[in-house]
Amino acid sequence: MAIWLKRGATAEAKSDRDRHVRDAVEGILADIEARGDAAVRELSNRFDNWDRESYRLTGAEIQACIDTLSPQDLKDIEFAQAQVRNFAQIQRASMQDVEVETLPGVVLGHKNMPLNAAGCYVPGGKYPLLASAHMSVITAKVAGVPRVVTCAPPFQGRPAPAIVAAQAMAGADEIYCLGGIQAVAAMGLGTQSIAPVDILVGPGNAFVAEAKRQLFGRVGIDLFAGPTETLVIADEVGCDGELAATDLLGQAEHGPDSPAILLTTSEKLARETMQWIERLLKVLPTADIARKAWEAFGEVIVAEDDAEMVRIADEIASEHVQVMTADPDFFLVNMTNYGALFLGARTNVSFGDKVIGTNHTLPTKKAARYTGGLWVGKFIKTCTYQRVLTDEASALIGEYCSRLCGLEGFAGHGEQANIRVRRYGHRKVTYAGTAQPSKLTVA
Repeated sequence: MAIWLKRGATAEAKSDRDRHVRDAVEGILADIEARGDAAVRELSNRFDNWDRESYRLTGAEIQACIDTLSPQDLKDIEFAQAQVRNFAQIQRASMQDVEVETLPGVVLGHKNMPLNAAGCYVPGGKYPLLASAHMSVITAKVAGVPRVVTCAPPFQGRPAPAIVAAQAMAGADEIYCLGGIQAVAAMGLGTQSIAPVDILVGPGNAFVAEAKRQLFGRVGIDLFAGPTETLVIADEVGCDGELAATDLLGQAEHGPDSPAILLTTSEKLARETMQWIERLLKVLPTADIARKAWEAFGEVIVAEDDAEMVRIADEIASEHVQVMTADPDFFLVNMTNYGALFLGARTNVSFGDKVIGTNHTLPTKKAARYTGGLWVGKFIKTCTYQRVLTDEASALIGEYCSRLCGLEGFAGHGEQANIRVRRYGHRKVTYAGTAQPSKLTVA
């Protein structure tokens, strides 16, 4: 039976925080819906101390941002974007249109069609997270979305050059320097100056995530996102304390509410990792944030064997799962609930976050139980169609449909079938009683 050497915050504490965010977002969305650009401007001034005539960047401003980066910076962005684009193209190629004759004269099919407009949020108030531009904009463009809008907050009082460059190089059609709830609402609801989109994607803080949640239904969203989560699954063969501590703190620095969990079969490794965490927190430049996350949400779990680690990991359903054990493939084969797996000590979550090519927008808050992360398919609608080619096929399907509609009591549905049988078949359809469609008979 597993033992917990360290536990994180209670569900009650998390619920209290969520309630505050929910109420604040609800009021702001209503204000933006009512007043549009004026409300957006007030909020941008209030939260980011940022005001300008138009929040959309001009071509000259975009080029100026690109020009501030070194040739090596641009090459690095190009390399990362090439990896993301390549994997997205592979994913897109796996999605095939289908058309098949399922019965003689009956043709069914589906088409994969891109959405018309996507809104991509790129967080950047605390850190200029340019990688989120690759993950959202490139993926949407590979899917074939004709209009891709991006928003990122100002960084240190101006548009973040690296984010703007990444957005432009990824192929964004409209780039706005706008952050927070106001950015998400402007894209999702539309304002006098920003046309609404069909889907909102991209990570963000708790307020951004809640704004997307409340807008879901009016627009599509990628995920119900929460704070970054990481789970390190390790044993003494595949890992050591320093490596486990580094990978835990590497994600805990995202924010003070980011869960970081160690799951291991070795109490020795667990205690060594906790010691290494304390050492690293003395030198890590982002230790102030990482320590808060570790102290409030960090956990250390010691399980009996690999099978129990799989069971516990599937219950946690973490966003990122780093597996450093004697047999990482055991977890690939047996785990079912995770955002992304990072198998073996040679890879890590940071590779996925920044450059390796898989998408870093992933499910949190146990959403991995029912969805994967952002991918090219999120920007595509798979829509079905049908075609009946012969009179015989129409009459055959019509007879079955007529009787089934009778079982359900749907007279109007039944008559849709009956008229086809009368027109295209060689037998008559009559009612035993006009008020009782369940008595419908085909003679």
